[in-house]
Amino acid sequence: MASDATPSFYEDIDNLKKLCDFLRGKHGPPVREALLIEKRVHYMKGEKLVNFLVEPKKGTKWPTNLPKFASRSDAILVCKELCKQQFLLRSEKRGKGELDVARVRDFDEAGYFTWVYEGDKTMSHLMSAGLIVGFLFCVCFPIWPQFLRVFVWYLSVTLLLFIFILVTFRALAFLFIWIIGFEFWFLPNLFDETLSFVDSFKPVYSFDPAKPGQLPYRIGVAVAFGSFCYWAVTQPSEFDGFRAAQGDFLKDLYAGTLLSDMSQEDKENIDKPKIQSLDDLLKSLDQDIKENADFLSEEDEDEKLDSLLDNLVDIEEDIAEEEE
Repeated sequence: MASDATPSFYEDIDNLKKLCDFLRGKHGPPVREALLIEKRVHYMKGEKLVNFLVEPKKGTKWPTNLPKFASRSDAILVCKELCKQQFLLRSEKRGKGELDVARVRDFDEAGYFTWVYEGDKTMSHLMSAGLIVGFLFCVCFPIWPQFLRVFVWYLSVTLLLFIFILVTFRALAFLFIWIIGFEFWFLPNLFDETLSFVDSFKPVYSFDPAKPGQLPYRIGVAVAFGSFCYWAVTQPSEFDGFRAAQGDFLKDLYAGTLLSDMSQEDKENIDKPKIQSLDDLLKSLDQDIKENADFLSEEDEDEKLDSLLDNLVDIEEDIAEEEE
């Protein structure tokens, strides 16, 4: 497309939104994060935006439905249109990681510009609605049918065991290969909170030489691991007992019997009214009768003790009178 046709193409608001979707995507220009009026935003310098529009970085897949910019002046005209439609907001730096709204709103390559355009919000609204529905669904867990609660329990336990096995496998694989002088990680970015969900699984593995100066530590770990293997072989009864305990633990975990039987019974009868059985009523009655009998026996003993003291006092008085 000719150079003079590009600005007119982007005068259409729909075409301008398509350009913004591309610029805000993963193939767009790099941006930085900052706080603008206590809100985290993405911003960039005007010069970098113009440079990207004129000469995209290597490997960028420019959309086929958008014409490229043949000159710098065309790119600047479109950037001015972005500011006019308030897709970009001119800002100025207040400090490290902080921005403020600039008084001058026109586009300038030397200025900083914050993205206001957020694209189509349909998916965001659907995800918010799904989050609310999921929260309400979890809150209603006590009234779920029994088969659904059992299914969620099995699913949760299986997911927990899978994560535990995955973490253990990563650690052991790293340990064994690190002993021989290399650092191997399966899914090295798995717990990197700065990456997206998909990027956390990239790359699948990393394999690098170990850092110098770690030979004594590797020898110590190798000796400790060899000692553990020797103990497992020479003390089969204790190791077999450990394995049997782990098997019982897994069985109890899936059966939901790690808690006491009374706690399990209370969980199963959570929706039933608390009515005492006939045996419980009889036991309670017997307990009350026993407590009353003990109380009466205590009163009799007190009366006997008082009577005995009175008798002693009378005897002492009689003896005193006889002596006189």
